[in-house]
Amino acid sequence: MDRYTALQVFRHVAELGSFAEAGRKLGLSPAAISKNVAELEASVGTRLINRTTRRMALTDEGKLYLEHVVRGLDALKDADAALSPVRQTPGGTLRVAAPMTVTLMRLSSVIPEFLSRYPDLKLDLHLDDRRVDIVREGFDLAIRGSDKLEDSSLIARKLAVMPHVVCAAPAYFEAHGEPREPADLKSHNCVRFSLSGHADLWEFRNGSRTEKVVVKARYSVTSSLAVRDALRAGFGVSLIPRPYIEDDLKSGRLQRVLSDWETVETTLYAIYPSRQHVAPKIRAFLDFLAETFSRP
Repeated sequence: MDRYTALQVFRHVAELGSFAEAGRKLGLSPAAISKNVAELEASVGTRLINRTTRRMALTDEGKLYLEHVVRGLDALKDADAALSPVRQTPGGTLRVAAPMTVTLMRLSSVIPEFLSRYPDLKLDLHLDDRRVDIVREGFDLAIRGSDKLEDSSLIARKLAVMPHVVCAAPAYFEAHGEPREPADLKSHNCVRFSLSGHADLWEFRNGSRTEKVVVKARYSVTSSLAVRDALRAGFGVSLIPRPYIEDDLKSGRLQRVLSDWETVETTLYAIYPSRQHVAPKIRAFLDFLAETFSRP
């Protein structure tokens, strides 16, 4: 028995005073109407409707039950109606986890623009370079960077690709010399972003050649901005996403080396739990992220 259908049938029979009229109103056969009422009575353990071939009437128990059924069904209808604007308009609180560096470099300055579009929406943005469990930790969406996205039941929407470059301050290269081959990095002060998926092994490709360099860093840190600061200070050399130091390369504050070698790329994804029934607040933010990261 479909309990909801049975309750709807009982209500219509009681209010219309006719099994046949209830069947016509609900689009059900007389046999289906009778079956639903009988199964409902069996479920509650009492007769709700006295009926003969010519007439029907609610029992006292049926009258009492009808009062509660009407209130319950009307409450469900109100609940559905309450969700209708929520399903259409972004609102409520959107919980997002995002890497700190990406957010500070590309996203935080345009967040006010996003919120101004949706006055009924609140944003709870958590900046953390670690990989969060969005389901267990209750996030609606996470921005995640990876050079190899793991298999997952989560949905991933590609936002951008960030190439990496090897660079350091010109003063550092003046003091220590420039590496001509990836293997030369073994004799340099390497600065290591410890949360990277390739923190301990930097891979380089040049045509058919592939070289892997085991990173032995004096300085390991969990922030790419801290890596950038160390490079600016002339402390060492690092493999870092180019967007983070693009302005430094243009101004000459940092200098790229090994430019004829290809290195890893980090792809940014928006990760969310399901493709079905995506809430308007999530869809709005996904579209805004795609728009933001498509800008030069």
